[in-house]
Amino acid sequence: MTDVQISCSLSESDLDKRRSGVFKKILDDVTGVEELKNGYRYGFPAYDAILKDLVEVINFERKCCPFLSFRLIAKSGESKFWLELTGPEGTKESIVSLLNLPAASTS
Repeated sequence: MTDVQISCSLSESDLDKRRSGVFKKILDDVTGVEELKNGYRYGFPAYDAILKDLVEVINFERKCCPFLSFRLIAKSGESKFWLELTGPEGTKESIVSLLNLPAASTS
């Protein structure tokens, strides 16, 4: 297996635009964060508009952050969607620093 470098191919300016655009949209809707061994799982209310925003995030981020793996969980009848962001060692720190997504609460 090839080692993937943990980095984002966006310029700092483009990353700032992403943070203030699509990421800000989904951050306002985060209902919970769970720590995974190699990343985080973010909970969102199960609304159609949020699902569209989450797919947009996945589509953008898979192009500029090749170290990330995405898993979107949308079970029928559930009141919450889950977005898992995972990757190699160092991914958790990058999710928090590069993407400005919250880490799991320790309380």
